[in-house]
Amino acid sequence: MLTGATFLSKFLGMIYLIPFQELVGERGGALYLYAYNPYNILISISTLGVPLAVSKFVSKYNALGDYETGRKMLKYGMQLMALTGLIAFLTLFFGAEQVAKWSITEGNDDAALGNVTNVIQMVSFALLIIPSMSIVRGFFQGYESMAPTALSQVLEQIVRIIFLLVAVYIVLNVFGGSISTAVGFATFAAFIGAIASCIVLFGYWKKRKPYLDRQVNQQEFVYDLTKKDMFKELLGYAGPFVLVGIATPLYQMVDQFTFNDAMFASGFTRMVSEGAYSALFLYGHKLVIIPVTLAIGLSLALLPAITSSFTENKQTQLFQQINQALQIVMLLILPSVAGLALLSNEAYASFYGLQHIELYGSLLAWYAPVGLGFALFTVSSSILQGINKQNFAVISLAMGLLVKAGLNIPFIMILDAKGAAIATGLAVATAVGLNVWKIKSSLEFAMKQLVKRSLLIVIFTVMMLLVVALAKWLLETSLNPQESRFASVIVLISGVGIGGTFYLWLAYQSTLLERVIGGRVKVLDRFLKGSGKG
Repeated sequence: MLTGATFLSKFLGMIYLIPFQELVGERGGALYLYAYNPYNILISISTLGVPLAVSKFVSKYNALGDYETGRKMLKYGMQLMALTGLIAFLTLFFGAEQVAKWSITEGNDDAALGNVTNVIQMVSFALLIIPSMSIVRGFFQGYESMAPTALSQVLEQIVRIIFLLVAVYIVLNVFGGSISTAVGFATFAAFIGAIASCIVLFGYWKKRKPYLDRQVNQQEFVYDLTKKDMFKELLGYAGPFVLVGIATPLYQMVDQFTFNDAMFASGFTRMVSEGAYSALFLYGHKLVIIPVTLAIGLSLALLPAITSSFTENKQTQLFQQINQALQIVMLLILPSVAGLALLSNEAYASFYGLQHIELYGSLLAWYAPVGLGFALFTVSSSILQGINKQNFAVISLAMGLLVKAGLNIPFIMILDAKGAAIATGLAVATAVGLNVWKIKSSLEFAMKQLVKRSLLIVIFTVMMLLVVALAKWLLETSLNPQESRFASVIVLISGVGIGGTFYLWLAYQSTLLERVIGGRVKVLDRFLKGSGKG
């Protein structure tokens, strides 16, 4: 349910960008991104990984029959999150001007600085609510109740998007306001969405409180932990993984503080620089992250099993589960990002229009492969958590960020905007390589099966690309995607349909799909009955 809700939220987060881009364009998208990158980082830092830790804490003491300790943790956790949320809000609100100065080029005027400062301050209000709200979600998850988190998460996104689009439209088309004002209201939508989520969670709490109170009243034993002991145990669960959850925003913050200056030094105007920046890291990133989210959800479903196998010292089972988690990512994401790179012009034009399509489409082609790196980093870091080596994930992330920070400016100055995408790719590859090395060395994990099947996936992906390229060439004899958005949509849908079906057929026929997933795929058996055996 949570994977489905997360995927739906990500999907909605991509779809709304179509009308949003039509309203505010690439420069409005850049303004939006200047606010959201530091906001996402401060959300993760202010919550300290505590919501998931609360879930584990509550689950543990419920299993021991001590419901009162879980309720105390909810109370103390909300107090802690209210404090960290307030600190995060004050930091972002009063630090907005400094972040704005770091984000835009030296050639910008005071008006541009004021615009960026304003949108950052508008988004900061959500930090007052979201940390405390996330604790309530964690509490319900500790009771193995996923509906409050799932429903509140989806409703938060829906309300945020509706407010965002309506507010931007009214500001621009009814009152004739500026793009910076419209984007300010777009970022403030995070606060409105958070309020909607709180209302849902309050409804669940009110409905379930009598039952929860009965559990506390009927319990026979309480551990009577001090507040200090509770927080010590809680933060021990949270660990250093707060940093891993914000890997992508951290890479994008490097770009936020270096991209425009490097482009400006290379002779590009502010308009070109900000257009390329938002095309890469807002509009392009949203297209890349959809298949990544689904594959990560499937892979991370194996994490509890990996933890259990490691704890029980079942090495053969552990190796099989690690192989499966990494192979699922390769199986699903490699063909997705490769296909997106090949159809990048058509994908960008279909979602965001034909303006500057040759530039923005080519940037998407360079950025698409980075999605595979993000997915492998998340999954490999989670495997490290499962085998009790989570501290190393912080080291690998730090090394990746050093590579990104060191390469970004020279790559942009040599290769223009695509240099930022290449620098991110190399940085994430460094972090992934270190994680895989640590897994291999810690467990004496044999890489043979992973390498062998990954090589087969690469071969199938290349075959798929040849088929898609042929289909694209045939379609373009009668359609011109460069001049018609409708033609781009037709080529994109046809390419995805033909390529996806062909790749799936190859994976099924070779039994690769069956071996990676861990069993027959009954839906495909109906269509390809008997052909995958052997």
